[in-house]
Amino acid sequence: MSILFRKKEKFYLPGEEIKVNKSAYSKGCIEENDPMIKCRFRMLLAITTMIALFFTITVRTFLLCISGYEPKSETEEIKPLPQVEIKTNLKRADVTDRNNTIIATSIPTIHLGAHPHQIKNKEEVALRLSEYFSDLSYEDILSKLSKDAKFVYIKRNISLAQKYDIYALGITGLNFDDNEKRIYPHENLFAHVLGKVSVDNNAQSGIERGLNKRLTTSEIPLQLSVDTGIQDTVRGKLYNAMKKYQAIGATAILMDVNTGEIISMVSLPDFNPNNEAPNSNIATQKVYEPGSVMKVFNTAIGLESGKVNLKEKFDATKPFVVSKYDTIKDYRGENRWLDLQEILVHSSNIGSARVALRIGRDIQKTYLKNFGFSEKIENFEIAEKEKPLFPQGKWQDGTVATVGYGHGISVTPLHLVSAFSAVVNGGTYYNPTLIKQQRQPQGRKILTTETSEKMRKLLRAVVTKGSGKNANVIGYEVAGKTGTATKIINGKYASGVNCNSFLATFPASNPKYALLVVIDEPKASEETKWFATSGWNAVPTAGEIIATIAPQLNLRANYDIDDKRMKMIEASYNL
Repeated sequence: MSILFRKKEKFYLPGEEIKVNKSAYSKGCIEENDPMIKCRFRMLLAITTMIALFFTITVRTFLLCISGYEPKSETEEIKPLPQVEIKTNLKRADVTDRNNTIIATSIPTIHLGAHPHQIKNKEEVALRLSEYFSDLSYEDILSKLSKDAKFVYIKRNISLAQKYDIYALGITGLNFDDNEKRIYPHENLFAHVLGKVSVDNNAQSGIERGLNKRLTTSEIPLQLSVDTGIQDTVRGKLYNAMKKYQAIGATAILMDVNTGEIISMVSLPDFNPNNEAPNSNIATQKVYEPGSVMKVFNTAIGLESGKVNLKEKFDATKPFVVSKYDTIKDYRGENRWLDLQEILVHSSNIGSARVALRIGRDIQKTYLKNFGFSEKIENFEIAEKEKPLFPQGKWQDGTVATVGYGHGISVTPLHLVSAFSAVVNGGTYYNPTLIKQQRQPQGRKILTTETSEKMRKLLRAVVTKGSGKNANVIGYEVAGKTGTATKIINGKYASGVNCNSFLATFPASNPKYALLVVIDEPKASEETKWFATSGWNAVPTAGEIIATIAPQLNLRANYDIDDKRMKMIEASYNL
């Protein structure tokens, strides 16, 4: 752009003002096709467009993502969602734990069958069907179609999509049977509690069999007393112990001593009820000589009958010759006179035998029957139960003595924990149950409250002073009794082959729970200082279980020392 000025006549010195004639300037400017002006206009247009676009995107995002508003076109018709009624043919009620967590349920399923005589080209049909099932070969299907039978199942539990695809093939002679499949979401966790049903939905074991009528005549879920979280903890600890001590089996039962409810029941080895056959339930089917845990009941009978007292001492200075066939020895004898507490703390067979003989066979038999040791627990809800091996006929002194310390009589773990609960809860026997109780059950009084209180103090001493020390979980007042029983193999006691038990209750001052841990044939190792007795395997396993589940059970620890840790725990309860 060029600007032309008019010629000036006057001469201006430096610093003097020069006034420009604006009209002359504008008239003299050449503005046509100015590139700077065009550039400015285009930039302004671009900026305006970007601002408008950004504003539109912001508003749209707010409406769609934040407010949930979605504009509809004027021509779009708003239609309500179709209401679909889903009908199922489920015939078996769900099962839940005590917190209403589903532990067994059923889903609709379809079984594919065939009428072999109605299928003409069996080879072609087998080939077509094999394309839909990766786990069935052409040969498998052809073999089924070639059977001389009116009806065969080709594949059970097929999906709805598979049904539609196969149905679309138009093959005459195929049959689709609507059914249901039982599902166990937690797999092995409740294997022996729940049991399982067959592929035809027939009850086979556990609750499924024991309460089959209830499960098939009511749609209301069956609520059990077990707790999924507690069960998971107990099974994990027991499984680790079984591996650690190279045992062939193990079981643990946790019972509410004031109701008889089973909070956890684990038996190993177990199985996956979704796809495996059931195996033996050690907790309810294993009948074994319990060993020294029977000293709990022997002592309780002595106190209850008034035949012995806490201050009295019994001669355990040397082996006790009961008859020419029965000489009783202690595993590690104290070789001195022992009172009742010392007999339990040191687990003296000699002392227990002398207490049993003081009680006498008639009183002993009567109380053992009251504890439930002579009959099968009929009202327990699962099908697999065994009757104890209770000595028959006239008991000789040798029988009375050996039964006093846990030999000569065989019971199941369920019998033991049920009777033990009565010993520690104030003397009331509650029938064990897997059903959550809606009201306080009716029990039967078999011991006085005074005897129960004495027994709790004696059993607490076993954990603080005796072979139960490895279960002395600080703060939870564990009380209990160990038992190491030599197993009978081929009619003879097999030295070094043991079935070990630990019966425990906590807290001892006000018992809430009873726990039984059984380790079958544990092996000695360097870690256990080459011992294989209960104190080296069943007891520490029980201790680990109690330490972990006590907080889960919302039990407040009762620390008897005023330290920083205790204050922190106390403070957490006040939050």
